[in-house]
Amino acid sequence: MNQDAFFTLTERLHSGLTGSEVLFSNLSGEVSDFVRLNRNRIRQAGHVQSAGLALTLIDGARQVEGRCELSGEFRADLSQTRHLLTRLRERLADMPDDPYLQYSTAPSTSDRRVGETSPPAAEVMADLIRAADGLDLVGIWASGDLSTGLASSLGHRHWHHSQSFNLDWSCYLETDKAVKASLGGLHWDAAALHHRLETQRHGLRVMARPARTIEPGRYRAYLAPAAVNELMHMLSWGGFDLRNHRTHQTPLLRLVRGERQFSPQITLREEHERGLTAGFTAEGFVKPAVVTLIDGGKFGQCLVDARSGQEYGEAVNAAGDAPEALALAAGEMPLTEVLARLDTGLFIGNLWYCNWSDPNDCRVTGMTRFGTYWVEHGEIVCPVKVMRFDDSLYHLLGDGLEALTSERELMLSAETYEGRATDSALLPGLLVSGITLAL
Repeated sequence: MNQDAFFTLTERLHSGLTGSEVLFSNLSGEVSDFVRLNRNRIRQAGHVQSAGLALTLIDGARQVEGRCELSGEFRADLSQTRHLLTRLRERLADMPDDPYLQYSTAPSTSDRRVGETSPPAAEVMADLIRAADGLDLVGIWASGDLSTGLASSLGHRHWHHSQSFNLDWSCYLETDKAVKASLGGLHWDAAALHHRLETQRHGLRVMARPARTIEPGRYRAYLAPAAVNELMHMLSWGGFDLRNHRTHQTPLLRLVRGERQFSPQITLREEHERGLTAGFTAEGFVKPAVVTLIDGGKFGQCLVDARSGQEYGEAVNAAGDAPEALALAAGEMPLTEVLARLDTGLFIGNLWYCNWSDPNDCRVTGMTRFGTYWVEHGEIVCPVKVMRFDDSLYHLLGDGLEALTSERELMLSAETYEGRATDSALLPGLLVSGITLAL
């Protein structure tokens, strides 16, 4: 469903409201190409075109929500959504007051479009298969258009359209020996794909060497952006939402109290203006361009959605309780100097299966896996067998942090469970004086 059809449909719905009813309509749609690969061959290809409309009917302090899928045929969609609205009205009469109901009563408008059309999936896949000749490549490609619309009977009119791509893949040597990579963004760059594949070929040559088993202990390490992304996922799990802070359940409680702090090099921001996500919430609030979560190692602001804002009397600045467009400020270390600055220790390409081992100390545990190497005197020597790490982020992002790379990598979420995800992260790599390997 395009922008004009969406607003025309919602106007017709608004004309059927009665009394003091208020209606918010949220559209989510995509036109996407998906390709799955195995052994560097296309195993499954598909094209998805879908749109869904979520309706929130409000009367006083009561609200009820419902959703339906749209066909793209206006008369059929109007009939279906009118029927949904009727069913919502029937349910609303039996709903209790919602003490945390909050929505924007000030009409606002926006129209934002980001990204550019990627090459056809068939063209990209042909280039990928040629460039990866001889590799056991497995992965998934997703590209196309994502649309988000908001209209309300109070006068809100918002539209967000993005064009993006994401390629998430691994190249296997044998069994669990593999190197992983991803490439995603708003502007296609074939040269970047070829560079990543060449890097993987080098990684596989290292993987072919006998793996080293290292003893548990503390090791100097460099964490690549993909590994840093896993740590950021953990911070996002209760680290920034207002409710967890007010109920003292956040893993960053000691940071908020001033008992611990991150390195002054750590500045984390939620960059709504940069991401693939819409700049407005389902309740009609306009998100600020930037929310500073960590400022020079100290806690900044919480993310506040509409319900938490109502409960705790704070201004809304986010659609949910976790970052959608996270950015960690870059440092001063060029990528070309990483191995020399590391000297001897671990090059950690990825972390897996992360979880809190002690949230009160912001302590995370997980596994190393693809692309973890032993480095001596600035040279990669051999792969390292899988190890479990267990360390506090107050160390990895605090007193143990030596440098961040000056280059950052944009990583898009590869999730497609209810449609293509729009979460993203812009992250540098980290050089740390030590990371604790438990077993």
